[in-house]
Parts: sequence; C-alpha cells; structure tokens
Amino acid sequence: MNLINKTLTRFLFISSLFVINHGCTDVSEEIYSDATPENFYNTEEEFVSALGQAYANLDLWADHNRLIALQEVTTDEMVVPTRGSDWNDGGSHRRLHRHEWNIDAVRPNRTWNFLFGGISTVNRLIFQFENLEDVENSDRYIAELRGLRALFYWQLIDLFGNVPIVTEFDVPDDFAPETNSREEVFDFIESELMEIEDLVTQDVGGNAYGRINYYTVQAILAKLYLNAEVYKNTPEWSKAEAACDKIINSGEFSLADNFFNNFVTNNQASPEFIFAIPYDEIFMPVFKYHRISLHYENQDTYNLTVQPWNGFSTLEEFYNSYSEEDIRKEGFIVGPQYSSTGERLTDPGVEPRDPDGPPITFTPEITALDDALRQEGARIGKWEIAPGSTANLNNDFAIFRYADILLMKAEARFWQGETTGEALELVNRIRIRAGLDNNLFSELTEENLLAERGRELFGELQRRTDLIRFNKFNDAWWEKEADPNDHVNIFPIPRPQLDANPNLTQNPGY
Repeated sequence: MNLINKTLTRFLFISSLFVINHGCTDVSEEIYSDATPENFYNTEEEFVSALGQAYANLDLWADHNRLIALQEVTTDEMVVPTRGSDWNDGGSHRRLHRHEWNIDAVRPNRTWNFLFGGISTVNRLIFQFENLEDVENSDRYIAELRGLRALFYWQLIDLFGNVPIVTEFDVPDDFAPETNSREEVFDFIESELMEIEDLVTQDVGGNAYGRINYYTVQAILAKLYLNAEVYKNTPEWSKAEAACDKIINSGEFSLADNFFNNFVTNNQASPEFIFAIPYDEIFMPVFKYHRISLHYENQDTYNLTVQPWNGFSTLEEFYNSYSEEDIRKEGFIVGPQYSSTGERLTDPGVEPRDPDGPPITFTPEITALDDALRQEGARIGKWEIAPGSTANLNNDFAIFRYADILLMKAEARFWQGETTGEALELVNRIRIRAGLDNNLFSELTEENLLAERGRELFGELQRRTDLIRFNKFNDAWWEKEADPNDHVNIFPIPRPQLDANPNLTQNPGY
C-alpha cells in the first residue's frame, strides 16, 4: 500500500509541467511548457498528471512558517520560546503567542500567498479543462479541482474571514478583485461543495488516496457548519452532524486500534485517514516537526542527517492536561535524552544558570517566553521520527481523520442540548482508545469537550479554530494576557496584499 501511494504521489508531483506560483494578487501564471489543451490531456494518465500540479500546492500545508504558526503557535497548545539568540526572529513568534501581530506580520502574508497560490493553480487547470471538447470524465476532474479550491478557501475564511472570491483564470493583467464578506465566502464554499458532492468519486484508498473524494467534501462541510456561528453568526449544528453521519455511516473508516498508528512513518494505511497529504522526503519535502522541535544534540538520538533547531514546544499546562495513564501523552518528548547507542546527551552550550547542567533533560516547565533555557519545554514526538531521517519526514499528514469526525458529531449534538447519550459515547470511545477506560466522562461539558479535542488533535492545525468556537481564544494563558477585544480572531489582510490590490478592504481592528 505504501509503495503504491508513494509511487502515485511521485508521479503526480514530478510530472507537473507548470511552475507553481504561490501568490495571490497576480492570478495569472507564466507557463514554461509547450503543453497546451491541443496536445495534452488526451489520456487518463495526462489528466491525473495535471491534477498533480494542483495537489502539489498542498506541500506547504504543514510548514511551520504558515498554518502551524497561525493555527498552533497562537494558542495554548504550542509555543516557540526564544532561547538565547535562537528563535528570536525579531520577536515574531512571541507576538504570535501573545496575539500582538499587525499587518506587517510575515507569516500571515506567507499563508495568504500559499492559499491563494493553490487557488490560482486550480483556476488555471479548470480553465484548461473547460476548454477541452468531448473529453471523458472531464467533469469529474473539474469537480475534484473545485473541491480542492474549497479546501483552500476553508482555511482562508477561517484565518482571514473576508477575502476575495476568485474563480477565473483568464483575467486582464490589472485584475484586482474586491473583498467578499465572510458570509459570502461561506455561501460560496457551501454551494461549491453541494454542487460537486455527487460528481466526485466515493472510492477510498488506492488511487483515490490523497485526493478529493465524496468523504473529503463531507469533512469540509462538517468543518464549515461546525463553525458557522463564527463565520456567519448563524449556527448550523444539525447540518454539521448530518455531514459527519455521511462519513460515519459509510463504513469506510474506523478508529485505528493504536492511536500512534496514525502518526508512524508508513501511516498511509490508517483506517482513520479521510484526506491526507502524502509527504515524502524527496518529492514533497516540507514536513519537519522533528527538526523544528528537537534539541540540536537529538541528531544523535535518531541518527538524523541534519541537526534539529531546538524550537517548538508545548506549554506546561497543556502537557499536564493529559493524565498519566493517557497514552497520547507519550506523543511528547520529556526527560533525560540519550544517543541511539544509549549514551547520555550533553549540551556544550548549556547556560550556567541551568540547574540540570550539561546533561540534556527536557522539562515541561518553560521559565520565560523571552529567555528560555535551551533544555526547557516538552518537545513534539507525536509523529514517528524514523532513524536516519533527513530534514523532512515521510509521515503522511492527515487534514481530516475519523477521530475528529466522531468528536465533531459529539460536539454538534452537545450544542443541540445533548450531554449524555450518543454524544457522550462518541467522546468516551476516543478516551477508551487513549487507555482511559477507567476515567470516562459521565457527561459532556464545554470544558471537557474542548480539552478532549485538544488532547486528541494536538499539532493537527485545529486548536485555534476550536478555541475561537468555544470562546476561549481571547483568554489569558502562560505568557499571554487576555485580549482586550476579539478583532484578533481573524488575521489582518497583509500589507503587501493591500499594496498590490487597492480594492481589498482591511479587516476591522487593524
């Protein structure tokens, strides 16, 4: 299974014939190939190859300078403390943690460009496909592309709220779309997905792996409806539940017997994966949780070919939210560190004030965001770090997995008034898999629902969205005061985008 999926991914990736443009304001792309609708897209393989150009735009989804920074570092779940001069970055990570960003923040701009770059590629391919005549299955391919475009827009509506809806590729050079309201973007995403749900395949696995299918469409709709009260001030709990049911009742997915099977190196066979990015150290080399988190000397723990950067950690309070019997707590790396041969690792650059001295010991406690010790912080070990790994891991990254769908259905029923019954059983099913058979919930509350989502989905780019939905994003937590107002619940339109397109309207509060 792994060989089939990785081989397909490589075929899709390296056979892309166009340069991918991660940009927004210039919605045209310069084509560097002689391929045209007249001499290409004549066979199934050529269509699949062209689709690979669109999916290749997902490469930066789990990049630490984009969605991880915005969806995780802004929360009570993940932090990048400054250690000496390391990870200072002009204070940008500290400002994300403390909600002190402005229109000049670098990572929102990178994320905007990444998401609209994906949309631009999709629009170009739809334009090309629509100009072909009498091509079998072209409607199915176009539907698949529209679903991928909706996926990019789901992140845009979540992060930026009010963004331009761009569906055309053949536009004049001075094309400058106006901002659409968040509600208009919501309606656009919903209508696109409703129109294509019966056009995309219901196949899972094999050649359908890592591609938009019927169940991916339902997962996006479930996310859209679950956050509808945030996005358009109107709750859509029953619709969220219905979308989840279409996935659950299909019988195509189930919880993995072992939680960590979702995160091993060869994890593409997980029965939980509804839609995942098939990362590859050579052909899609972006996924590097190990490198951004581990201590420099952990290179010898895993015989890595590169040195880690000693950055991303979790907050002590979040780490302690896991009970000792919760197997998911093993997804953090704490305590004494050793080489692959069992020798105690030492840090030649240890600070004189470190009470642990040179022997490296990861402590959940971080003394200060601005001046942390090099050994402080529980590190990210949820995804398996294979011995001999390079700068990038081969683990696939699930955008949607079955455990999240179960928790979303439970939450949708909770907001409709159910605190026990099926909603409770669904959440406890997750806890039983985590080894908490003797510590099940007796009823659901806002507090334990949010906490369970955090423990199950740590690092999977869900936390910021969840905190906003539960009205907790503006609360105080370690090294962050309560927000004076909630305008930070969406990011500003970045200054470079405003400079390039005067028709964009800045979000309130910025």
